[in-house]
Amino acid sequence: MSGRRCRFGVATGFALVTILLAACSSSSGTAPKPAPGTAGPAAPIITVTPGNGSKNVDPLGKIEVSASDGILTDVAMTNEQGKPVDGILTPDHTAWKPTGPLGYDHTYSVTAQGISITGPTGPFKASFATLTPSNQTKLYLTTTGGQPLADGGTYGVGTVIVAHFDESIPDRAAAEKRLNVTTDPPVPGSWYWMDDRNAHWRPEKYWAPGTKVSVNASIYGAQLGQGLYGQEDSKTSFVIGPSHVSIADDNTHQVKVFENGNLIRTMPTSMGRGGSEQIGNKTIYFNTPAGVYTVMDKGNPVIMDSSTYGLPVNSRLGYKEAIGWATRISGDGIYLHQLDSTVWAQGNTDTSHGCLNLNLDNAQWFFNWSMPGDVVEIRDTPGPVQQSWNNGDWTVPWDQWQAGSALH
Repeated sequence: MSGRRCRFGVATGFALVTILLAACSSSSGTAPKPAPGTAGPAAPIITVTPGNGSKNVDPLGKIEVSASDGILTDVAMTNEQGKPVDGILTPDHTAWKPTGPLGYDHTYSVTAQGISITGPTGPFKASFATLTPSNQTKLYLTTTGGQPLADGGTYGVGTVIVAHFDESIPDRAAAEKRLNVTTDPPVPGSWYWMDDRNAHWRPEKYWAPGTKVSVNASIYGAQLGQGLYGQEDSKTSFVIGPSHVSIADDNTHQVKVFENGNLIRTMPTSMGRGGSEQIGNKTIYFNTPAGVYTVMDKGNPVIMDSSTYGLPVNSRLGYKEAIGWATRISGDGIYLHQLDSTVWAQGNTDTSHGCLNLNLDNAQWFFNWSMPGDVVEIRDTPGPVQQSWNNGDWTVPWDQWQAGSALH
């Protein structure tokens, strides 16, 4: 110390040692003394941010207890039910912060004590209330089939990340800013809003096998428009598996299956018969729309019911039956599945309502081999082509996909 000596009766703890060091540091040779009749050094000043009595506090905003003179020796924060809030002191013990976000619609009470060269100070008390959202939305990270993207899972090279909100989002840009996708190796990609509740993310081209993907939706505390706030954060990580791409060509009536670029199986198929049926004001087409699909889910058996897409079961072409070894690739129920009654047509004639019929051996093999996100390209079929809403994410040209971002 620069020519200044300090005397204290006891010096045993970290807190007091810290104060001794601070108090005994001076650029002058002697310590100033208070004038006769005046007070000595000021007591530690403890402040709470936000201030005492504050309302509508952002639970992710600055929440801090600090001492402008001396250090903090004890800080306790509880909600209105007495539940304690975990926190941590800075290394110099001059500030305390909660270790996690606070909750919506809570009143928090703070009690803090400190110590300085003049001795203990406190307790200091304050309280504040966090904001109460008029509405909240929960977000789910899923496949296009609606299943959660399993943390640590393996998915196909055509995987599309779906951010599904359970409320309509008034401010899509505010929401999209909170949706972050990182990959190893880096892969550029973009969000595309299907509607007010669903944003999809994909790269320009199919994923490379082995790519590691992490998704972090940090929506908690975010104002998403018209009083709507994010309910909680969501995150997941997964890896891209081997390249599975199947090409169904209606000119040959064959499905060629490729793994990592190598042809491993050829399966005769019977696809949509074509034509349409007018049911009320709705036109139902019986083609297999051309486009790029991905595996959504599968079941054995699956109950297939034509009434689910508007064709009454008791109509001329209606049906309801259990179908085995069914792998779904579209939102409206196009499957690759077993159908023994059309084995005669598989490889030469289209007879289905839109599905790809296979024999038992091929349907079972494909069912067991495929995983969510695998690619199925359907080519040279007549009738309307696949639509983006119908698991047709990859049919959207890249420039249009990027334009579907709220941040474009």
